[in-house]
Amino acid sequence: MSTTRIPDEKLNEIRSAVDIVDIISEYVQLKKQGRNYFGLCPFHGENTPSFSVAPDKQIYYCFGCGAGGNVFNFLMDMEGLSFIEATKVLAEKGNIPLDISLKEPTKTSKLSPSHQKMIEAHELLRKFYHHLLINTKEGEAALEYLLDRGFTEESIEKFQIGYSLNSWDFVYKFLVKRGFQVELMEQAGLLVKNDEGKYFDRFRNRIMFPIFDEKGNTIAFSGRALGEDEPKYLNSPETPIFHKSKILYNFHLARPHIRKKEKAILMEGFADCISASVAGVENTIATMGTSLTDHHISLLKRNTNEVVICYDSDQAGLDAANRASDFLYDAGFEVKVALMPDELDPDEYIKKYGSKSFITDIVGNCLTYVSFKMKYLRLGKNLNNEAERIAYIDAVLKEITKLSSAVEREHYLRQISAEFSISLESLMQQQKKTYFSERKRGNLSRNLGNNQAQSIQLQYEQKLKPAYIVAELRLIAHMLQSKEKALKIKNMLGSNVLNVDDHQAIITYLYGFYEKYDHPDTSLFMNELPDPHLRKIVSEIEMMSINEEATDKELMDYIQFVLKQKKMLIIKEKEAEKAEAERMGDIRKAAAIALEIIQLKK
Repeated sequence: MSTTRIPDEKLNEIRSAVDIVDIISEYVQLKKQGRNYFGLCPFHGENTPSFSVAPDKQIYYCFGCGAGGNVFNFLMDMEGLSFIEATKVLAEKGNIPLDISLKEPTKTSKLSPSHQKMIEAHELLRKFYHHLLINTKEGEAALEYLLDRGFTEESIEKFQIGYSLNSWDFVYKFLVKRGFQVELMEQAGLLVKNDEGKYFDRFRNRIMFPIFDEKGNTIAFSGRALGEDEPKYLNSPETPIFHKSKILYNFHLARPHIRKKEKAILMEGFADCISASVAGVENTIATMGTSLTDHHISLLKRNTNEVVICYDSDQAGLDAANRASDFLYDAGFEVKVALMPDELDPDEYIKKYGSKSFITDIVGNCLTYVSFKMKYLRLGKNLNNEAERIAYIDAVLKEITKLSSAVEREHYLRQISAEFSISLESLMQQQKKTYFSERKRGNLSRNLGNNQAQSIQLQYEQKLKPAYIVAELRLIAHMLQSKEKALKIKNMLGSNVLNVDDHQAIITYLYGFYEKYDHPDTSLFMNELPDPHLRKIVSEIEMMSINEEATDKELMDYIQFVLKQKKMLIIKEKEAEKAEAERMGDIRKAAAIALEIIQLKK
């Protein structure tokens, strides 16, 4: 079979074997609403779902940025693949044999050549470091240390943990020998240059933890010292391919588990993350020593609506959990907090009490957002002191006010009522006053009630388009419905063409499509469109609501709008000619043109 041309029959077979909802669900958390599915667009940042997938038409469209197409286009845009590469990936997913010579599609093809080289070097070193740890005498001490710390051979393999030699220039020579530019490797954070201009290895005699991006590419390392070397952990610096504010450790492995369990467990460090995964909690992720960022939020939102915060239980950890819980709650997540006793971190807890206790007593016994806030707000307070007690109750009422559920509000108000012997009625009155006070101050801008998981509402206002453009879009929508309707509209248009060149191009391709196929198929038709912009327009059209039983009169009304626009353009040209004739003093010509304009307007 040719490597550049795949028969239409084979493309149809592949397309029929996969479901666009299943494919896109690997990247976007989709919720069914009516006939279609909605989620956060993976092609631009947003907080409100405007990305729609139509399973009956096997297409997608984003009302926010205009991205659209079929399942082939989605993979091409998402992974930076060619059409042939995307077809091969889909054939494998659909178990369709495809006898085609093709290298494995690269996940970094959307990156610049220099960035690809950086990732290539990191991938090479990850494999080399792992080999040193597992298979060499030099790595024996590091391997023994890991096994003594509770790491298993399975976890070492899963997280590709390795060992860097106690050498100043082994990696330098290793990379140079393989043709990597030393200046680029310094930018990648793998080499360091001293004041004399000499290069040496950044990581020496350390246990190496590779850091992956969301697609599974190795982009950085964290090296733990063996012995008393400082610092204890040495991390890759910020580089063109590694930004701590954009990375969630273990996300590439945890994502399917997050989606399956419909929740993510957020930790502070990758050691905690690895321990939890070994314990059987595989939907764990961790920030890279930074606070949560908008990018983290966007990444999480595409995959889940619930986040469990599982930080250290010392004061610093509780403070970080408090900040993270607010940030996540503001973003509309259902937030829970898992607390460890005795100021332990998750890694220490698992080693002390075991996996079963961690799963049952910690992860399985989370606090709700408000319950955690109540516990956090009383830290360091003497509630036997009247002033501190009143201040605490006021602070808790502010948190309760954020809840949209009356049942939840009453639940927590009853808790306060019972603990402090205050009547429920007075607490409800005070809570209402707090609500109006907070609203007046603008402090209730949160996504009250966290209802995104229950009902995704598409909040998109279509820009008003001129009548003739709407008419052309609706005509195309009807032509996409059937070959018969397309030919009927073609006859109605006669020799006239549409005003918008892209619209005319679409129907021209559509006429050709119907010469090959008798039945409408928008997803298949998109494969006939060479221009991504045309595919986006078709996707937008197919998301429009139209009267599928339109009469000939309705169709003719649309055509009249198209023809009227053509006359308007002619009138504008005539008015310009008339103005020019008047400027030249040709009164007779100007009068003749004025009569033409009157006739055209009639």
